[in-house]
Amino acid sequence: MQKDAVAILKNIVSNVERVIIGKREAIEFALCSFMCKGHVLIEDMPGVGKTSLVAAVAKSFDCSFRRIQFTPDILPSDITGFSMYNQKTGEFEYKQGAIMSQIILADEINRTSPKTQSSLLEVMEENQVTVDGQTYEVPQPFIVFATQNPIEYLGTYPLPEAQLDRFFMRISLGYPSADEESQMLDRFKEENPLKTLQAVSNAAELAEIQESVSKIHIDPSINEYVVSLVRKTREHPDIALGGSPRATLCLFRAAQAWALYNERDYVLPDDVAKMAVPVIEHRLVLRQEARFKKLTAPEVVKSIISQTKVPL
Repeated sequence: MQKDAVAILKNIVSNVERVIIGKREAIEFALCSFMCKGHVLIEDMPGVGKTSLVAAVAKSFDCSFRRIQFTPDILPSDITGFSMYNQKTGEFEYKQGAIMSQIILADEINRTSPKTQSSLLEVMEENQVTVDGQTYEVPQPFIVFATQNPIEYLGTYPLPEAQLDRFFMRISLGYPSADEESQMLDRFKEENPLKTLQAVSNAAELAEIQESVSKIHIDPSINEYVVSLVRKTREHPDIALGGSPRATLCLFRAAQAWALYNERDYVLPDDVAKMAVPVIEHRLVLRQEARFKKLTAPEVVKSIISQTKVPL
């Protein structure tokens, strides 16, 4: 299955690149999260293609896709669903919320209230929602892509640590180069290529790939390397809140996914180092002194990687 999985993943990347130009690494990271059943936080400037990336991935896998535009007045019941009394049957019936889809785009997630944000906590961790004491499973495979703009503060609610910790990784697209922007104009000259994008895989193949990830061999020394990296975030003088045990597990799984994507059935220390920044940095809370020094979470994670002994 490994060779088949790699071929499918390469096809997905090529397919998405018909819409998103010059952002191969971001696409690959998003796929790694998909392979690990993890959720993705995409934080970047408006207009760089965050929504298009998610829609292209959903179309490529032929999965059901739903976009939820988060606003201050959206309610938790809009997300999870609600019970409605049926006068004919004399019973309450569950009316599905917007979360009942395989791929969810939580657009501008930080524009809604903390109460509505918290409605995602259960479903992101347990793949289910509970309404009036009844539990309902969401379709599989299930993944939440959330977007937020980093520069707009008016009318936004910062995501709490518990919410951030449920995102497998945070990625950023960034502005395209001048050549890439020129290619974009040529490609979008007639119509948006997203409209004609065709599926190149399906949910069943994705489930097989997710199963393959867990079978990638990881040496005990690599386990120790993963644990050491995350534990150092809890002891670092510039960090007030370090990575959780969930971060350790996510880094472990991400390294397996990256190894599989690179056509190996075993994990290298380089796989762990490659995944460490996108998996760990958004979970950290820096001390005030670090902010005064204008340090960023990715910079701190990179310094930890450079100071950690690499297993031979």
